[in-house]
Amino acid sequence: MLKLFNLERNVSSLIKVFSTLLITGALGLELGNLAATFMGGGPISGLDPVFWIGRVALVIHGVEGAIAAVYAPSRQRSPLTYSIYTFFVGTVGLVELLRQPAVACDRSQ
Repeated sequence: MLKLFNLERNVSSLIKVFSTLLITGALGLELGNLAATFMGGGPISGLDPVFWIGRVALVIHGVEGAIAAVYAPSRQRSPLTYSIYTFFVGTVGLVELLRQPAVACDRSQ
């Protein structure tokens, strides 16, 4: 059982690193493409499939970040910081958040 737990932790750490690198790369490609378009050079040609995969990943990670922002206060986490964290690491961050026990919020104030 301990080996399985360590394997899960190692795999999730690896996913976090690769996800952060890939999302940062997708953001960089989109910003570079946007800058090239505004400077009159037009979009970068030949990379359309890469751009679409990156855009889909950015949208999915954005949705995961929004979900994390909604659930973060119930887990005593900052919505802004946890949504940014989840945006970059993806589903692993959302799973980490949702595995934490929810704390009852006093909404009468």
